[in-house]
Amino acid sequence: MSILERVLVPTQLLGDSGWPTVTSDPTGLVLFDIEYTPQQIVSMQPAFGEPTGLVISPTVDIHTHIDKAFVVDEVGPAEGNLFSAIDRMRECHERSTSDEIEQRMENSLRLAYQAGTRAMRTHLDWPTADCPRSIAVFQSKREAWLGRVDLQGVSLTSLDILANPVIGDQIASQVEQAGLILGCFVYRNSDLTRKLQAVFELAKRYRLALDFHVDEGLDDDAVGLWAIASLKSVNQFDGSVVCSHACSLSVQDDQQAIDTLRACVDSGVELISLPTTNLYLQGDWQGTPIERGITRLKEARIVGLHPCMATDNVQDAFYPYGDYDLMATFSLGLLAAHLSPIHRWFDTITLNPARIMGLSWDGLIAPGSPADFMVFEAKRGGDLMTDAGRRRKIIRRGVPL
Repeated sequence: MSILERVLVPTQLLGDSGWPTVTSDPTGLVLFDIEYTPQQIVSMQPAFGEPTGLVISPTVDIHTHIDKAFVVDEVGPAEGNLFSAIDRMRECHERSTSDEIEQRMENSLRLAYQAGTRAMRTHLDWPTADCPRSIAVFQSKREAWLGRVDLQGVSLTSLDILANPVIGDQIASQVEQAGLILGCFVYRNSDLTRKLQAVFELAKRYRLALDFHVDEGLDDDAVGLWAIASLKSVNQFDGSVVCSHACSLSVQDDQQAIDTLRACVDSGVELISLPTTNLYLQGDWQGTPIERGITRLKEARIVGLHPCMATDNVQDAFYPYGDYDLMATFSLGLLAAHLSPIHRWFDTITLNPARIMGLSWDGLIAPGSPADFMVFEAKRGGDLMTDAGRRRKIIRRGVPL
């Protein structure tokens, strides 16, 4: 039997523990002694005294691109130009070998594992009807890393291509065979509703979940999120639908943005915020940017959504920095979106993405849960906003990495 003595646990991750202090503690953090075996948490007893650290469950990174990470020195950063970044990465995709893709994925997974991530969803560029070479590499990595970093894969195709009746059907059929999620990039497309309807029909035909890049820009007429939420309801589509970015919500008027978020609640569309890429890529590059692109996380929570934050790009044309430490992204998102108090937002990188991905463990910390922990040196929630407070020990199956 091992023990973590006097560690703070966010009340948000305790679930229905039955401890009176869980609901009354004003800091949102409760001090425990946690006894565990390699298999599971055995007991959690209220503790007293000075905390030795802060514990959360391992993070879940629901939006990444591990097929094209670490290429920024080759392609260059596309400062403030989304479509330049897309073009650069398309060219990179076309010339990349399977060995190069394998190395990128391996590096990404190793860094994520060392940082404490237990599961990831990665998008895989799929620009034509032909199955890209990255899919076979992904499948081998999914098997090799199972139990360390559990992987889900999403095809990534532009809406105009995926809505083509012949090409779309070829892609969706291969996506189903590969055990992936059907993904799509949507931004101010002409004939938007008809094309999105074609994507929903593909998902229904092949029984696929959907994952969209949507409204990734600062144009207030980008309404892909609204259209997707509406079509999910109209089609009575009961599969999972995830939408990431939604930058245009930040520049739309309050009523329009709230109406869109409520449509997501009503239809069951999930919202993912990607602070690093959107803060870097969106906004003016000729002067100090005023509009920054991070989506409306506070309003999403108020209307009843359970949003997530995720890493997105790492060291490529879209975002030239980063290293798959989701805690760094989380800290930046808290600051940029003025999310306070901190203990109300731990679910964005643990519980919420675990639920959306359908993982076997919801991420709650309670007796019977896996003995998997991230133990930070932080002695209070705000310490996680510092490098020192984010220093951590990763415990998996009861054993420190």
